[in-house]
Amino acid sequence: MSWRNPALPAEKRAELLLQAMTPAEKVAQLGSRWVGNDMAETEPPVEEQLNVAPMQDVFSAGGSVSLEEASEHGLGHLTRVWGSVPLSVPEGVAEVIRQHRVVLDGSRLGVPALVHEECLTGFTAYGATVYPTALAWGATFDPALIERMAAAIGRDMAAVGVHQGLSPVLDVVRDYRWGRVEETLGEDPYLVGMLGSAYVRGLQSAGVIATLKHFAGYSASRAGRNHGPVSIGRRELLDVILPTFEMAIATAGAGSVMSSYSDLDGLPAGVDPWLFTQLLRDEWGFAGTVVSDYWAVPFLATMHHVAATADDAGALALAAGTDVELPDTIGYGAGLLERLKWGLLSEDLIDRAARRVLLQKVQLGLLDPDWTPEGSVKEVDLDSAENQALALEVAERSVVLLDAGTALPLDRLAPQRIAVVGPCAGDPKTFMGCYAFPNHVLPRYPDRGLGISVPTLFDALGNELDGVELAYAQGCSVVGDDRSGIAAAVEAARDADLAIVCVGDLSGLFGHGSSGEGCDAEDLHLPGVQDELVAALLDTGTPVVVVVVSGRPYALGEIAGRAAGLVQAFFPGQAGGLAIAGVLSGRVVPGGKLPVQIPRHVGGQPGTYLQPALGSAESAGISGLETVPLYPFGFGASYTSFEVGDLQLSAEEISTDGEFTATVLVRNTGSRRGDEVVQLYLHDLVAQVARPLKLLTGFARVSLEPGEAAEVAFRVHADRTAYSGPDLRRIVEAGDLEVLVGTSSTDLPCRAIVRVTGATRVVGHDRTMVTPVEIRMVGGAG
Repeated sequence: MSWRNPALPAEKRAELLLQAMTPAEKVAQLGSRWVGNDMAETEPPVEEQLNVAPMQDVFSAGGSVSLEEASEHGLGHLTRVWGSVPLSVPEGVAEVIRQHRVVLDGSRLGVPALVHEECLTGFTAYGATVYPTALAWGATFDPALIERMAAAIGRDMAAVGVHQGLSPVLDVVRDYRWGRVEETLGEDPYLVGMLGSAYVRGLQSAGVIATLKHFAGYSASRAGRNHGPVSIGRRELLDVILPTFEMAIATAGAGSVMSSYSDLDGLPAGVDPWLFTQLLRDEWGFAGTVVSDYWAVPFLATMHHVAATADDAGALALAAGTDVELPDTIGYGAGLLERLKWGLLSEDLIDRAARRVLLQKVQLGLLDPDWTPEGSVKEVDLDSAENQALALEVAERSVVLLDAGTALPLDRLAPQRIAVVGPCAGDPKTFMGCYAFPNHVLPRYPDRGLGISVPTLFDALGNELDGVELAYAQGCSVVGDDRSGIAAAVEAARDADLAIVCVGDLSGLFGHGSSGEGCDAEDLHLPGVQDELVAALLDTGTPVVVVVVSGRPYALGEIAGRAAGLVQAFFPGQAGGLAIAGVLSGRVVPGGKLPVQIPRHVGGQPGTYLQPALGSAESAGISGLETVPLYPFGFGASYTSFEVGDLQLSAEEISTDGEFTATVLVRNTGSRRGDEVVQLYLHDLVAQVARPLKLLTGFARVSLEPGEAAEVAFRVHADRTAYSGPDLRRIVEAGDLEVLVGTSSTDLPCRAIVRVTGATRVVGHDRTMVTPVEIRMVGGAG
């Protein structure tokens, strides 16, 4: 078995193993088995069955096959050994070993399976640290921090035998009503690409393969509906949706890509050879594996109706470029072998996919002679003190102060009695996303608690504020129309010097929450009767600080002008209560920035900032719909103040293959240490197609003491101006560029023009995708 020889190149070892395999053993490498899946065992309420009934049969399709039977010829993946049922670390380690032993002992060649897990808010396992959601990562504008967090997640996963993580989500937000906004990094391709690439680097530094999802277009569904059809044009796909994935592959070396459920202009992504072969492989040079989203292969038959059977769906997906079917083998089983037998499927397609899977197993060390299931795992603390400190750091950096108003920070107001009100003030689950284990799995195991310590905001404020009398009233639930608790909440507010109302979302799956997968919104009202609760509190005359803890932005136009303070947190994780309490008290100076805009009105979607002239405020009078957000992309206030100015350009004219440096001076003009995110945008004044009026092209988070200043220098290559021209080729062309620098997409005091000259260039995957930034401290106030 020379394929076990570590001295040989990985590619050679994978090829030798492939040659030793029978067709059945090759096909087995393309499949998976989810032993712990109990999704089909929980019957939803009758009124909710319509939400899941089309998927229910598929959910349970692989459940009748034992692991022994599924791995008779080997197996590609073991699905969510840790993330399916609540297991202690010793139990989980034992189960990983047991499943590995079944695969190894029951197959001829003894090739181990890859273990994959979810890691959208940290390792989705019982008792593991729950970090903030990806939308909160976006609010940090801090790639180095997100890379550090991902490395910690990866180390925990690798320690307990996990080889592949199903994260990050690189979908760019197009409609805030979509339930999975919480899983994204925001509405700007550059922000998403930079932070997503950082996550990939961190996770893979620990030896865990990162999986980019969902490829591609999932977030652009009609009306923000989960699995909904996607009707965007090819140019929007190329310029907004795909660059995030391309950057993570080009700059971070992502090892896997997951297919999208949606169809693009009628063609399901999973059967699109342009996406998965021509673009991903041939143009981008991607050498990793493509895995299907869960049940996306049989969905081609049951939901898209582009195949008559699951076997037909499997043949279509394999031909298009999907290498591995997750979470169970349904379309990639006997049907592929039958087609191979009758000459209806080329063995080259099977070899192509199996070769990619085997190469990753070689690279991960699974085929080394000394690898054993027992030696691949160890017992570790999945919620260590280091993890908890990091979760708090990310949470604190992600909280966005929208308006300090008259009440914040509380240390300058010093209230004696505070009423803490609202459904998100007393329920720790409202701090976590739908892929956090307590929200994802534990609702089916109510006797197991949360598995980790998650202080509520009420508890956190009690620890944060010395000598302050706190009273709690829920007021209402997150969802539903029960108003019976509003009167008690109003009475509590009237008896207090200040009220803090915490409203927002409870994340869940397929209708079991107000945010999360399958929990799309009709409009951008706060869920349930929370708007009524807030309005009633504002009418009391007591100053009211409004804290929104949510997975999407909600329309706050009716609240902003009346609140004594306004704070936004995007599912800040298990340390969210501590982080928010620190911001409210003033111990933490907020520095988070909005990765999505806060709308003024509940309708008029979509409302992202990436708009050409006719989609922006410049179109006022053409439509009666308001296009100006309440708070713009990139906005975030602070308890100190900053000035950004003195824009200097290294050149006012560059060639279409040249570059310039834009340098600004940022100074902390307030009395407290704080962070500012300096943002550079470009505006192509005249282009061959309608382009966004502003496009984020560089950013840097800068920490400054009072009076301290720093020069922030952005090195902008002409490639960063590239876009898809009329013939859909990506071009850099001559013309004038407006350079805009400031602290949000609308607060841009620094402006200049750079002229680009020379012949139009067609650029490809080797173009410059990142704007390097250098920060140079220049001393204090002087």
